[in-house]
Amino acid sequence: MAKGDLGQQVKSRAMNIKDLHSLFLESSGVTTDTREIKKGAIFFALKGDNFDGNDYAQKAVELGASWSVCDRRGVEGARIIYVKDSLKALQDLAAYHRRYIGVPLFALTGTNGKTTTKELISSVLSKRYKVLSTAGNLNNHIGVPLTLLKMDRETEIAVIEMGASAPGEIELLCKIATPDAGLITNVGKAHLLGFGSFDGVRRTKGELYDYLKASSGTALYNSGNPILVDMINERKGLKIIPYGAELAGTLILPSSPENPFLSMKIEGGRVIKTNMIGSYNSDNVLAALAAGALFEVDKEEAVKAIEEYYPSNNRSQLTKGERNTLIIDAYNANPTSMRAALENFKDMECEKKGLVLGDMLELGEFSDQEHQDILKLALSINTDIIFLVGTEFGKALLKIAQGNPYVELFENSEALRERLEKREMTGITFLVKGSRGTRLERAIPALL
Repeated sequence: MAKGDLGQQVKSRAMNIKDLHSLFLESSGVTTDTREIKKGAIFFALKGDNFDGNDYAQKAVELGASWSVCDRRGVEGARIIYVKDSLKALQDLAAYHRRYIGVPLFALTGTNGKTTTKELISSVLSKRYKVLSTAGNLNNHIGVPLTLLKMDRETEIAVIEMGASAPGEIELLCKIATPDAGLITNVGKAHLLGFGSFDGVRRTKGELYDYLKASSGTALYNSGNPILVDMINERKGLKIIPYGAELAGTLILPSSPENPFLSMKIEGGRVIKTNMIGSYNSDNVLAALAAGALFEVDKEEAVKAIEEYYPSNNRSQLTKGERNTLIIDAYNANPTSMRAALENFKDMECEKKGLVLGDMLELGEFSDQEHQDILKLALSINTDIIFLVGTEFGKALLKIAQGNPYVELFENSEALRERLEKREMTGITFLVKGSRGTRLERAIPALL
């Protein structure tokens, strides 16, 4: 069917995915935001709590979109495609395109370390292949389809990060992306409000293993993680490849204020010198090496890729200012990642230490106890000052450390910034850790 013929029919009948894909191949891509319209792109009118993309369908065309995909009848204007559900149409198009391109796809999920591991794996695989990977944290029911639709004929392999905040979400993403292999970084306490319990987190992350088993895919797993080992053992017949510190004879080398970055000795005596802070990143490194081996990347090239990787977006970053040194891990936080960061910081040798901790969000009924536990751990570290940001840490402070002269509480990051701007502090190494919702990055300039 010619493009013109198809265009004449789009307003009079439901469009199947094959036809929509034909239009997509002729387009400049897809978008869900009229503020990011590229000429010739297809606009998908999605709905949110406070907006309806159908209201902007015609505006998208006026701004240069080739088509607008809508699910509300009555939207007037030219080059409108009507579907039953715009979001499902986007997901179906992505699934169709993923199969159309047909390259190997590696998926990963987990409570912590998803994005860093994704970036490390992508760096390793890029030594041999043209890799498409998830941009930023576009890892949900919208972000994954948008990523898949960026695959083209030059793509040789895809690395897709999958996030979830409720049961069934990983299963959905697997049905869209159809991974050939994948891994779970770990399973910990996060999004408990959505999952209901830790067991809910465990089952949802396990949906990746379930898909790989059903599709004869391959699961990489950390053999040093008891939870993952149990999950693997529960799925007899799943094709598996273990990795882990004990298998590789890995030794974490001591860090120092002069060299705080993770260094590790692996099998064969090879020392990997990374640009990441925190011994907990060793598991992410080993995962990347295992993925590289699976896809036959030369080991020395894989190591080189890891050593060339620099974290960004406030993940395990070391920033030295004129006054203080900051270990910034403020992209996100949950009890598991917060504990790992604090334990690592506790072992670091620094003349003076400080903590900036923001609330861990989406913990529901578990929030009070988890914040108390983390605050107790923070108090066990020999620090000169602890800054807490948020109401959840505020409640914990009232229960276990009220009146502690070394602990200061702030309602939000703006209040902390104002306080820091009026207080002279120098020569302190700070760990900055909190959920994105606390916006700790706003206070960082006042510490430097």
